[in-house]
Amino acid sequence: MCGDTMYEIIVVGGGHAGCEASLASARKGHKTLLITGNIKNIADMPCNPSIGGSAKGIVVREIDALGGEMGRNADKSLLQIKMLNSAKGPAVQALRAQADKITYPKEMLKTLEATANLDIKEAIVEDLIVDNNIVKGVVLENGEKIESQCVILTTGTYLKADILVGDTRTRQGPHGEKPSNHLSDKLRNYGFNVIRLKTGTPQRIAKDSIDYSKAKKEEGDKKYLTFSYDMKPQYKIEEQVPCYLIYTTDETKKIILDNLNKSSMYGGLNDIKGVGPRYCPSIEDKMVRFKDKEKHQLFLEPESLYYDDIYIQGFSTSMPRDIQEKMVHSLPGLEHAKILKYAYAIEYDAIDAKQLKQSLETKVIENLFTAGQINGTSGYEEAACQGLMAGINASLKLEGKEPLILKRNEAYIGVLIDDLVTKGIIDPYRLLTSRAEYRLLLRNDNADLRLTDYGYKVGLISEDRYKRFNDKKEKIKELEKVLKENKITPTEETNKYLESINTTILKDGITLYDFLKRPEITFEHLEHFIKLDYDDDIKEQIMINNKYEGYIVKANKEAAKMVDLDNKKIPDDIDYDKIHNLASEAKQKLKQIRPTSIGQAIRISGVNPADISLIMVYLKKEYLYESK
Repeated sequence: MCGDTMYEIIVVGGGHAGCEASLASARKGHKTLLITGNIKNIADMPCNPSIGGSAKGIVVREIDALGGEMGRNADKSLLQIKMLNSAKGPAVQALRAQADKITYPKEMLKTLEATANLDIKEAIVEDLIVDNNIVKGVVLENGEKIESQCVILTTGTYLKADILVGDTRTRQGPHGEKPSNHLSDKLRNYGFNVIRLKTGTPQRIAKDSIDYSKAKKEEGDKKYLTFSYDMKPQYKIEEQVPCYLIYTTDETKKIILDNLNKSSMYGGLNDIKGVGPRYCPSIEDKMVRFKDKEKHQLFLEPESLYYDDIYIQGFSTSMPRDIQEKMVHSLPGLEHAKILKYAYAIEYDAIDAKQLKQSLETKVIENLFTAGQINGTSGYEEAACQGLMAGINASLKLEGKEPLILKRNEAYIGVLIDDLVTKGIIDPYRLLTSRAEYRLLLRNDNADLRLTDYGYKVGLISEDRYKRFNDKKEKIKELEKVLKENKITPTEETNKYLESINTTILKDGITLYDFLKRPEITFEHLEHFIKLDYDDDIKEQIMINNKYEGYIVKANKEAAKMVDLDNKKIPDDIDYDKIHNLASEAKQKLKQIRPTSIGQAIRISGVNPADISLIMVYLKKEYLYESK
């Protein structure tokens, strides 16, 4: 208890995962306590000043469609926004915004403080209250106990965090904050497999010490864009702040390779156990792994309108400060740059995500959920979506309802969680479009169509918003019907127009819908023949569904096979030791992960088709299992 208040859910950690988790549970009507080490660091952005990116931008839209906050908050605080891969197909397009590092956390804190059922407490959690393998609350650093029915751990990089620079190791979290020194040891004692991971951040440079004439300016898009489906743009296109593109030089490469032994990761420290992120490596890693590459691109990104720090995207390092000075000054335009904050690596504890259920509840302790970097992911977006799902599922468990489990064909969030709990991680997990088998179905444009029904069902989408969403669906059906019912006939005037836009003339009549299938035809061309007074997002849905119809149908058929396998449930009490001839590796993995379905079992590394056949035969014999 905190004072005289009994909490239903306690969320530990006020980062992106913790904010989403506490908002979800409080908005669902559950008395929630958010405990964070420093209220000033709630929703902090200690590394990259951006929200979104490849695949990640789609996750932010999925969070919004489910009723989460990250997209709305990003829209309130952006400095620049653009659609990545706009010249490519819709499956790889995603939004990326530069967010103001002052405004973003300030707006999130405002939202948290204005939310009913939510209290915030500044403290360090050092242990859990556990009774008969069921969590009952938390124990603070000062010995105070606070009871609750569920606990969600979203501790970020603060578990036994060490800052690494050159040959120095300092026990502290980002910004020099006090880390949690004992909680991961307690988790290990409870039966969790605790692993060590590492990530890093680059230098911050004084804006007025950069010669921008040596860099390529990167502007925001000239079209209004938002992450949230339910917010109007909060910015002016002409006032977006630019980024700048530069490249490493031969001198940069020489400085790094000549001083590798001084980097924390390459000899500066000999006791590093943490594994760094494969898909967001330090500049040392890039130089070593890609020695033949002539240069590496870097982006100079603004952090805030309220101070002058410029972030060097792609230049993360754990070199000593004197070497960092030389490295920075070897870059074009940064010859006289003033370093305001030096780069560092951070090593921290996480848990083995294979010890989680797909609901993000742990298998080790009942009613204990985990989300974010404690589960081995990297990135604000990956953390936020896990926090949202943990908040939803902890609430659903309190309500005696089934958890919300998103399938791999329904959301990138589903891909991420399934990857974590089924495959586990070796290095910090980053979401990529290549991880999704059905990425044509999981697009930036249709996250609301995929997930808003779920958001409404769990109680995070308001009636007004749900009505607007259903109106949109009706408009899409209506426009499709208009296009299928109206034809273009091969008149002389029509063919003359078709020739003028370099498309094949007509010999027979054709519906507007079929005419739109031509690669070169857009709605602008259709409106030569008929007035179509519909919003751009409605037209976009029709355009994509029309032009990629064959591919989408094929993807849906493949996804249906996966869903069928996921619907073939494996009983909780199955004894894999009783299945004869099961490969030893498969048996070990199956006993560890305890897959809930045949579909999940197939996705476990080391479980082969022959093993799956043996399981199916065993289920049919022992559980009278019938395929549906």
